[in-house]
Formats: sequence, C-alpha cells, structure tokens
Amino acid sequence: MTIHHLDCASMAPVGGRALLGAGGRLTGRLVGHCLLVETDGGLVLVDAGFGTADVAEPGRLGRAFRAATRPRLTLEGTALQQVRALGHDPRDVRHIVLTHLDPDHAGGLADFPQAEVHVFADELSAARELATRGERDRYRPAQWAHGPRWAEHRTAGESWFGFEAVRPLAGTAPDVLLIPLRGHTRGHAAVAVRRGGTWLLHCGDAYFSHTEIDPLAPHCPPGLRVFQRLMAVDDPARTHNRERLRDLLRTRPDEVVPFCSHDPHEFDRLSGAAEPDAVDTAHRPAR
Repeated sequence: MTIHHLDCASMAPVGGRALLGAGGRLTGRLVGHCLLVETDGGLVLVDAGFGTADVAEPGRLGRAFRAATRPRLTLEGTALQQVRALGHDPRDVRHIVLTHLDPDHAGGLADFPQAEVHVFADELSAARELATRGERDRYRPAQWAHGPRWAEHRTAGESWFGFEAVRPLAGTAPDVLLIPLRGHTRGHAAVAVRRGGTWLLHCGDAYFSHTEIDPLAPHCPPGLRVFQRLMAVDDPARTHNRERLRDLLRTRPDEVVPFCSHDPHEFDRLSGAAEPDAVDTAHRPAR
C-alpha cells in the first residue's frame, strides 16, 4: 500500500512554543494529520480534517472552537483538494476511518458523500445524543447533515500488541484496524495501518505532543496539558491510554510507529514517507 500523510486542519492557537511545544513565540502550530491509503480496493482516508463547507462557512465550526484553535481555512488544505492534487478522483475514496467526530476531524465528510464512514458506535451515539454541555459544544452536526453511510463498530474483536478489542474494518484493506482509546471522547479510537513490516498507528487525540510518549523523559507542554484535561470526557482513561502508547513505543520500537493528530514534529517527519513498501525507522517520535 502507498500511504500519504496530509495536513487537513492547520491551526495557529495563541500560546507559542513554550505553551504548545511548536510554533513561534506567540502563536502555536498545530496540524491535522490525516492519512490517504491507496489500496487495490480504492482509497481509504483516515480522518477528514476541515471540509470545503467549513472554508466557505467558518461559523459552522462554532465560535468557541475557532477562538481556541484559530483554524487556517483554505480550500487547498482540505482533503478533497489534496486528494485531487495527488492525481486521484475523490469518488475513489471508498472508506473514511475516523478517530472521532470533533470538528477538525470530521469536517471533510461531506466532500466524500459516496464513502462509507467507519466510527465506533459510542462515538456516533455521543455526537447524535449531545447529552452533555461539553458534547453539545464540541460536536457540529452540520458536518454530517448530508447523511453519511455510517458503519458503526463495537469495541470487540481481536488483540493487537496487548491492546484489547481491536476490530478489523470489514470491506477495507485487510491491514487497517480500529482500536478503542476512550478518554478524549466517549468513542475515541486509534487507527492502525500496516505498511511493509511496520504498523503506522494514528492515535488521534490520545495525546498532542510527541514528548508525552517519550519512553525516557515524558513531559507535556503546559498549554496542551490544560487543554487536554478540559476536553477529555474521561481523563483517567485518557492518561492510562497515553501510558499504554508510551509502553508500546518502548517495547515495540521497530514494529509500531505511533503519531497523533496535531503534533507538527511528527507530521514533518512522516510526511515525506509515502513511498510504497518502504519502512523508514527514523520516522518515529524523538527520544
């Protein structure tokens, strides 16, 4: 499989490198790390970033979200345009696999109406029910008002490197797995994609900085620490899963390459690694 790393949700929150770990002195830098996977059965998109409708109508992202993240909304940055720039027909995106349904991950769904959208059932229920104030603030139903072809998955399946309840996605490439990592949201997931002899593990928002899963000296920039605690629906579960990811990196450094959605350091290291059937062991979080 050929795997492309795309930034589909660039953001520049106030805070700077000292608070957020990346960016300038006053303004931070966050990316929206998505994957485009070329398979024999068509294209698979992991997370969808901001969509063309978000660019045309930024208000649908919500005032609080825009104030906190300061999104950089351009048509060129959407998954739709990046798929086209790679020479593909967007209609060939057959599946979208979501880590969760926050607005910087689900905005591009409407740009691929033909795709089957894979998500954990708990996450879809949270987005539909909007049972809490936090969930009413974070989810933007306009992003899926077009009626996606949902494929709801239960957290039951096989075992993968000690992570329980891993479910292969029926109908996608055989080496794409959905892994529950509850904490940031009710149905938050990681997505594992086999590439040669290595697994790429898209951890979504299970952590925000590569320094958090450093096996030797883990730490989190203060601004990201506060933000993650505020956004988590289950912070003990989030921190527990982050520790499991750190252990995975420590014990399986040659087999699994974890990365999160928003760390520009990880994105910059991986975004050149799109050659098929190649494993670049340098593309992993700094130690």
